[in-house]
Amino acid sequence: MKPVDEEPKARFVISINKERCRQCGICVRFCPKNVLAADGRGYIYAEQAGECIGCQACFFRCPDFALEVIDLDL
Repeated sequence: MKPVDEEPKARFVISINKERCRQCGICVRFCPKNVLAADGRGYIYAEQAGECIGCQACFFRCPDFALEVIDLDL
């Protein structure tokens, strides 16, 4: 039995290749769970990584192939 205050572990990790990313924000706009965000300089990062459902909308919409969604259960 898990302790009540223990948070579930993230199932997916989003890897962002900063060399490929042009900071267009398409991935941010298409994420249905608002996992991704842009910092003050426009760099994309996973703000709510634990909320990722693995749909890969960010991956499929990125014109620069700068994202990868990794399933930790595989």
